[in-house]
Amino acid sequence: MTSSLYKENILDHYKNPRNFKRLESFNKKAFLDNVTCGDEMEVFLKIENEIIQNISFEARGCAISIAAMSMLSEKVKGIKTSEVTKIADDEVLKMLGMEKKTPRIKCALLSIQTLRKALSS
Repeated sequence: MTSSLYKENILDHYKNPRNFKRLESFNKKAFLDNVTCGDEMEVFLKIENEIIQNISFEARGCAISIAAMSMLSEKVKGIKTSEVTKIADDEVLKMLGMEKKTPRIKCALLSIQTLRKALSS
């Protein structure tokens, strides 16, 4: 179960998502949706010398999916793409204060799945 501290953090990132816009200059992007609930996410990356110089996203969805991408975008900005590919699903769930058996796991992991797709595009 998510503690109140994690719930407050999720709400903050949902109401004030970081990096929520379309980058004017990007060299990788990806779109994914969660057909189960209707969440949609598009990620834009500006990568130079294998480092994520900038990241942004546009999304329509629930608090969990938007908050997850907001948190993840802050985490990966400025790091090597090889480090980003090592981020496990569990790490995203931990950022959100969620467990693997949560019924909202697809919402929580849409962010990392879209980011992985963008990196491989």
